[in-house]
Amino acid sequence: MNEDLTAEQGEVTALLCQEDELQDGQMREVEVEGQKVLLVRTEGRYGAVGSRCTHYNAPLVKGALVGNRVRCPFHGACFNVMTGDIEEFPGLDCLPSYKVKVEDGNVYISFNRKALKLSRRVKEMSSREPEVNHSTLLIGGGPAALLCAETLRQNSYQGRIVMVTKDALPPFDKPKLSKALNAESRQILLRSEDFFKQYGIEVWTQKEVVSVEPVDKVVRLSDGTVQPYDQLLISTGCRARSLGCPGQHLKGVKLLQTHQDAQDIHNSCQGQRAVIIGASFIGMEVASYLSNKAASVAMVGTTQYPFERSLGPEIGKMAMHMLEENNVKFYMKDRVLEIRGEDGKVNEVVLESGAVLQADVVVAGIGVVPNSDFLMGSQVQTDSRKAVVVDEFMKTNVPDIYGAGDVTSFPLPIRGGQRVQIGHWQMAHSHGRAAALNMLNKPTMMDSVPFFWTVLLGKSIRYAGYGEGYTEIIFKGKVEEGKFLAFYIKEQVVVAAASLMFDPAVSLIAELMSSGQQITKTQAQSEDLSWLKL
Repeated sequence: MNEDLTAEQGEVTALLCQEDELQDGQMREVEVEGQKVLLVRTEGRYGAVGSRCTHYNAPLVKGALVGNRVRCPFHGACFNVMTGDIEEFPGLDCLPSYKVKVEDGNVYISFNRKALKLSRRVKEMSSREPEVNHSTLLIGGGPAALLCAETLRQNSYQGRIVMVTKDALPPFDKPKLSKALNAESRQILLRSEDFFKQYGIEVWTQKEVVSVEPVDKVVRLSDGTVQPYDQLLISTGCRARSLGCPGQHLKGVKLLQTHQDAQDIHNSCQGQRAVIIGASFIGMEVASYLSNKAASVAMVGTTQYPFERSLGPEIGKMAMHMLEENNVKFYMKDRVLEIRGEDGKVNEVVLESGAVLQADVVVAGIGVVPNSDFLMGSQVQTDSRKAVVVDEFMKTNVPDIYGAGDVTSFPLPIRGGQRVQIGHWQMAHSHGRAAALNMLNKPTMMDSVPFFWTVLLGKSIRYAGYGEGYTEIIFKGKVEEGKFLAFYIKEQVVVAAASLMFDPAVSLIAELMSSGQQITKTQAQSEDLSWLKL
């Protein structure tokens, strides 16, 4: 990069490259005054934006470029490469963007030196105007509520916004709890207290809504107070399912729901005997985390392999072997019969097979239950699993009441509107954004492609799509060697994909699905994966 000239108003113009050095559909990370910038050429135009994803700082140059947006290779966030705006989640902030011009076969960037040092950009937002007599109440303090609040402010909503959460913390990065149980609270907060004050978003922690009364447009809180609303968002998420067996209330038997729960599990397991019940994502991540901290870790699961129903037996077997090599012993195709204790504290877990596991701490990760009990009598429709039923615009059956996040059952566009309940962090962001826009009478369908990840011993398995009901898995690479791409097939079509050490394949597949492209079984079977641009 060569500095070419200094413009007025503090802007600097620098030469990035020659025009023929970057072909259409290509990206390059370039250094500008010690800062890395992502230069993109797509559809005959150039764009220059920040080089790092605003979620966890992944290098976007390793991501998937489709049309005018790049998808992060790690967790699926998407950014417009011309504006830097975030268009898909997780994450909250946009990328900084820079002016690009082409002259005499050379590509130049114009930038402000001070702005160049910024790695992220908060979208312009309004704040509260007291004379605006309108209030939006958000029940729940997760990403759905946060994105709803921020999207309202980004679209000039100046009414009152109140977020009510049972948690002791304002919105925080919940996926980190099972991956880094000892994370300090300040490390996982999604926004600062000053941020909420600046944009007029009230966050009420440790408060619980116990009923909703749509006729009077009020909610009642556990402290006896009544809060009116004009529009309401139900985004209360789910709670960990209790074990339901004798001994579940003994001291040392734990669920992972809050930051304090994570801290308690971390502290109580040091050098102790830990038993994890439930061999799905939460249980496996906790077992992975504890593998080098607890004296022993035992995992109890009902299937032959972990993740068997969602990712398939091959990937489950690989994950199981990974943890077995790191101090974790598995008791699969088994169930907990009873938890026994002494002096009120757990000391062993009895399985249906007859095995008795010595235990100082028991952590249960056996699924979740929607937090919707407070809606009893409100006329808000819930399904047989107690999930709040919403349409493609995140509306419930009751006027001015919306739903978002894990607590909802919603139609999934990539599955032809099939009604699903998906507890993905990314999906909750998308729900919150769509709900806010529809509250503002800007009709917006929720059209995100599900995307999630799990981390075991520092290795990330990524997943995109919706694989329920798949009948076949086609693998590229070798699962047993820990490097693979898996295509989940249903009715001759790829409905989901998972990978390990195969980036950015899953991100690109998510982008293709998002753009409406159908990936066939024949494509997945082909030895030629050039269509994936890997």
